[in-house]
Amino acid sequence: MKTVILTDSCCDLPISFVKENNIEIVQLRVNIKGEDIPDDLGQSIKYKDFYDMIRAGEMPSTSQANSYTFAEIFKKYSNEGSSIIYIGFSSALSGCVNSARIAKEAVEDEIKSADITVIDTKSASLGLGLIVYYAANMLKNGATKEEIINWIEENKLKVNHWFTVDDLNHLKRGGRVSSTVAIVGTMLSIKPIMHVDDEGRLIPVSKVKGRKKSVKELQEKLKERIVNPEYQTIFISHGDCLAEAEQLRDLILNEVKVKEVIINNVGPVIGAHSGPGTLALFFIGNNR
Repeated sequence: MKTVILTDSCCDLPISFVKENNIEIVQLRVNIKGEDIPDDLGQSIKYKDFYDMIRAGEMPSTSQANSYTFAEIFKKYSNEGSSIIYIGFSSALSGCVNSARIAKEAVEDEIKSADITVIDTKSASLGLGLIVYYAANMLKNGATKEEIINWIEENKLKVNHWFTVDDLNHLKRGGRVSSTVAIVGTMLSIKPIMHVDDEGRLIPVSKVKGRKKSVKELQEKLKERIVNPEYQTIFISHGDCLAEAEQLRDLILNEVKVKEVIINNVGPVIGAHSGPGTLALFFIGNNR
């Protein structure tokens, strides 16, 4: 039975990789300037245009994929006789995994041969993308469905997510920091260092003064925590701040030998909550 990999648009992977590996993307949506737009990895709205609208004062809202959307995709592949692995965005940040589980039950009741696995990665952005990247490469190299699922379950809580943002007011809108913290932090140029914990929640860990220090702190987290770097592809995502993403890459490569660095944009759904200037780093450690 053929295995297909599904994920959602919060994976923030380059569209070229998704197309090359025939990965089905379940689209979340963003509403900005009164227009409802699919989050389809930069095809319907350019990343820069999206972030420029936020800089101009637009306040986007987002919506998850519902169980009907998942059911239609699950039916398509089940009717083709394929096994499905859905590698999902953290359930602590979105209801997509719950929608997928509801759809899985409905489709398996309707199509007795359906073989659907739903995985809550507890991961976000290119942390989710990292897991999909490795799973897709395993599939390409002949791994079985069970081997891919087992690898994900064994490694998903080793995927480190380290973030900083340029403007605390976006996190304040999403309830991640208080109004007081946002006001004082903005006045003093305080930049938070955050990570995603084992429950898949975005948690503030520390604060540094100034953007340069926050970028350097991400590099330090990697140096402290990465395992077997020479075998790893690491990922950097950014909210329309490519120069700083490249600066972070260069800082890392100056001191740590890694196999490859992939840089891509933070998509509209996550970017609606984190804002322009978000910078995030993803790699595998012994734990989060």
